[in-house]
Amino acid sequence: MNVLITGAFGNLGTNAIRKLMKKGHRVRCFDLKTKTTEKTARRFKNRYGDKLDVVWGDIRNRNDVAAAVRDQDVVVHLSFIMPPGTDNRPEWAREINVGGTQNLIDAMKQQPRKPRLIFSSSFTVFGDTQNQPPPRKVNDPVVASDNYTQHKIECEKLCRESGLDWCIMRFGIVPPISIGGATPKMYAFPFKARIEFVHPGDAGLAIANAVSGDGVWGKVLLIGAGKGGQITYGEFLGRMMEIMGVGRLPEEAFGNEPAYMDWMDTEESQRLLQYQIHTFDDFLGELPRLLGPARYIMPLFRPVARRWVLGKSPYYKKSRKRA
Repeated sequence: MNVLITGAFGNLGTNAIRKLMKKGHRVRCFDLKTKTTEKTARRFKNRYGDKLDVVWGDIRNRNDVAAAVRDQDVVVHLSFIMPPGTDNRPEWAREINVGGTQNLIDAMKQQPRKPRLIFSSSFTVFGDTQNQPPPRKVNDPVVASDNYTQHKIECEKLCRESGLDWCIMRFGIVPPISIGGATPKMYAFPFKARIEFVHPGDAGLAIANAVSGDGVWGKVLLIGAGKGGQITYGEFLGRMMEIMGVGRLPEEAFGNEPAYMDWMDTEESQRLLQYQIHTFDDFLGELPRLLGPARYIMPLFRPVARRWVLGKSPYYKKSRKRA
């Protein structure tokens, strides 16, 4: 099949490319041209050559979008602005997220043979459900908690009312396989908040299997790792910090802002897509190779690194002052 991916060179898109190419599909990548996306595109072109097509453009530009969707069988729509961009520049983000999705649907409907649409949504559309018994189910009510979730909910509605064959995939947390830094925002959520992880490779596989799936059209599917990815927020961050040599973080380092995350019922998505290959433990097992020889040196700097990481938490500072 001919498959277009919008926002192709982000974390989810690059994993989808790999899985789609492995299955023998012809992939067209649509993204905004930047130094970062150009570098990623070169890496994929070097690997796949003419089997992979790259089309540069802006999802807000109708002509760019029309050129991208031409002769495609399935469109995987991943292009979306996330927080903090949706909060810092709300009008700009809305033009891309909601306006861009409408442009894409309009262009698809104008094709002689209308492609099918897979839309990447998020489990954050359920709002703060930590006070409810898990898991979240597809038919649970959605709540617009911020600009980002408002945009996702609106775009889901656009897909449903488009007249196209559609599939909406609400993804859990899909972290890149990388070692990142610490920011104050990452401490905002409750230590014991339930979250559902999904391995980036499995998320890409879910998309690839949906492209050629028969039973997915007209469905909203929850995409997570199942029991192997249902953890708490404190465990999610703490175990990654262990890999980095910092050690687990204390509960007092975390705040109590609403956590738009939860465990999900992924029975139907797994039955249809057979994508749940990796657990959170598997993901952690892949991180040490990113550190390389540094993982043997990190323990020597643990006290300094730990002070620096905890110093990023405004909640830990307050607890220390109270103590």
